[in-house]
Amino acid sequence: MGNCCSEVAGGREAGGGRAAAAGNDAVNHFLKSRGMYGSQMELSFSATNLRDRDVLSKSDPMLIGYTKGKDGTLAEAFRTEVVFNSLNPTWITKHTITFEFEAVQTLVFCAYDIDTQFHNIDVKMLKLEEQQFLGEASCVLSEVVTRPSRSLTLDLLYREDPTMSGNPRHCGQLIVHAEECISSKTLVEMVLRCSDLELKDLFSKSDPFLLISKIVEVGLPIPVCKTEVLKNDHSPAWKPVYLSIQQVGSKESPLMIECFNFNSSGKHDLLGKVKKSLAELEKLHSNGEGENLFLTTTVGHNHQNKVLKSQLFVDKFSQSSQRTFLDYLAGGCELNFMVAVDFTASNGNSRLPDSLHYLDPSGRLNAYQRTIIEVGEVLKFYDSEKRFPAWGFGARPIDGPVSHCFNLNGSNNHCEVDGIQGIMTAYTSALYNVSLAGPTLFGPVISNAALIASQSLANGGKKYFVLLIITDGVVTDLQETIDALVKASDLPLSILIVGVGGADFKEMEIFDADKGERLETSSGRIASRDIVQFIPFRDVQSGEISVFQALLAKLPSQFLSYMRSSNDIQPNI
Repeated sequence: MGNCCSEVAGGREAGGGRAAAAGNDAVNHFLKSRGMYGSQMELSFSATNLRDRDVLSKSDPMLIGYTKGKDGTLAEAFRTEVVFNSLNPTWITKHTITFEFEAVQTLVFCAYDIDTQFHNIDVKMLKLEEQQFLGEASCVLSEVVTRPSRSLTLDLLYREDPTMSGNPRHCGQLIVHAEECISSKTLVEMVLRCSDLELKDLFSKSDPFLLISKIVEVGLPIPVCKTEVLKNDHSPAWKPVYLSIQQVGSKESPLMIECFNFNSSGKHDLLGKVKKSLAELEKLHSNGEGENLFLTTTVGHNHQNKVLKSQLFVDKFSQSSQRTFLDYLAGGCELNFMVAVDFTASNGNSRLPDSLHYLDPSGRLNAYQRTIIEVGEVLKFYDSEKRFPAWGFGARPIDGPVSHCFNLNGSNNHCEVDGIQGIMTAYTSALYNVSLAGPTLFGPVISNAALIASQSLANGGKKYFVLLIITDGVVTDLQETIDALVKASDLPLSILIVGVGGADFKEMEIFDADKGERLETSSGRIASRDIVQFIPFRDVQSGEISVFQALLAKLPSQFLSYMRSSNDIQPNI
């Protein structure tokens, strides 16, 4: 949003110009790990027709929620209160969870009948083995938030003997309802200005920028926003900055606003700072007052704040409610997944183990299969029909010329397959029915995807399309690909590119505006927005965020950049 979290150490541009480099990625990953990015969802729960386990009265149900890791392990997330004498309880306890679009967030719910002798014990202290199990249900958070009502009804299942096979018994239903917290939607816009900044440069004025940080419980500042650098200016007025209430916690949460003099070495000089909440900054704006900057000095073992003549002014402060990604989903918008697979000869003979297309008899997935699964398993929840266009490129179908966009299912008439498994089946079949060839051309598949997006838009569809291109090499048709991408930037379309194998993919980064300027056609037309994310398959990042999560994380913002700049699709809620 605007200049928020724009990178300064790597250059002088604001968030809308040259984009962030590795330093900003670290900030983003830190914020994500603290739940500061992504919408906060409040989950509420009710049940109907629960099993009656009590003899003289009805059950006294409690619900326990777990998050399920990729390895299948369960981590308890919450326990509700006990509702006495009810087979149709509505629990008051709510559970707040951060919705992460780029991850499959599996939730497991278990209902228990709490015996009368334990009614005076805190629910957190209850031993579950001493209670009577009523049933279990599970879902993915995406299944809840994509429902128009944001309510999902699940069957509670019970198996008399967990060690025995066979169908479990249905024993009631659990209703999960999600509401997006208002802080996820509330956006503050500020225009900040400083006066009489200290001169740090020998032969010129300072090159100032602002860093806005949230102060967390332990007192450490966590960066949430940076302005652009204004060259040679000791009374700078920066472009508007945008902060969501969720980013900072609340309007009363303390913020540290630091003014630095930019140095290309990355060692920026602190010119002064102010500690204010959004509410206090709003008051400065209302009163037309400035706040003096200060510097902390150390005298012996004591820290003192030296007040400076430099001042911070808030020339604009406005608060508004923005339509969010989840608002559009609730309004009926969907994401349609598409995939294009590289079948050029540089992948190697698929029958040999060193081939990138090798189908391992042990069932171990190759890089193409794993990418399809990892990306597809996230995106499939956002398409109600789950019929996905799938193409191949760079191969020679049987008795035909080299094709740079052929239907993966072998059909001459339609390109869609059923579900992620349909893509996997079509991919395997294609390996036995085409000859790997070349060169590597992206233009035809991008144009095909753009045509589908354009036709959907013309027919009043409420779909946003996501094309996944998996390739082992650098494109040959660089300018043709750029021309196709620029043309597609006006459409409801994003393109994810994953580079597999050991090739040098540095040239591919030109497609991703995060790494450079906006794309420009051979005729001089500039892309209206950034629609490409590129990442090498081997570039597995450290920490909890996988390479595929990093690839998908920007999709909601690309979706919103299209929706907010176009009146073609409205959330209708």
